[in-house]
Amino acid sequence: MSKRSYHHGNLKQALIDAALTLIETKGPTGFKLSEASKTAGVTPAAVYRHFDGHEDLIAEAARQGYDMFADLMEFAYQSGHPSAMAAFTATGRAYLAFVQKYPEHYIAMFESSISVNRTPGLAAASKRANDVLGKAVANLSEHIHVEKRPPTSLFSSHIWALSHALSNCLPVIRRDAHPHFQQKTCSKLGLAFICAD
Repeated sequence: MSKRSYHHGNLKQALIDAALTLIETKGPTGFKLSEASKTAGVTPAAVYRHFDGHEDLIAEAARQGYDMFADLMEFAYQSGHPSAMAAFTATGRAYLAFVQKYPEHYIAMFESSISVNRTPGLAAASKRANDVLGKAVANLSEHIHVEKRPPTSLFSSHIWALSHALSNCLPVIRRDAHPHFQQKTCSKLGLAFICAD
């Protein structure tokens, strides 16, 4: 059995771990439930004790990813301290750090075509991550003159989309990206503040 194989009482997590391994090598739609069960060291029928199908398994991997993602960004944000800009910068760096450390979760979250509204738990975890960025953006926006200040939701959506686009070009997500892409692109786009040191 593999390092992540099933142990009594941990079947659900063993299957999620197996799915994450397969996501990293084959993508979210590149494997069947039977492969996940084999990777976990259990029979195909065992999968259905916890998941109705492939999409439910991916959705749970995504939910776990969003929970970790939100935790990491919340820790980086630190309630807006020591300043709005520092908190915003740290939150952006945390976004990219998550992608680099947990690419298989990121792929389950954003590249699997699974709706965040598939389950209440997934929706709540996704909202929590979005809310952290929203708080960071709202605090930063307070320093923009009210007549020039964009709506917080619009500003947040743009930052989220930009971070997501940059993340998709990192070597851990896009295998054909140049290893030095991150630093060069951040410099060109003036986004050095969200690149990990």
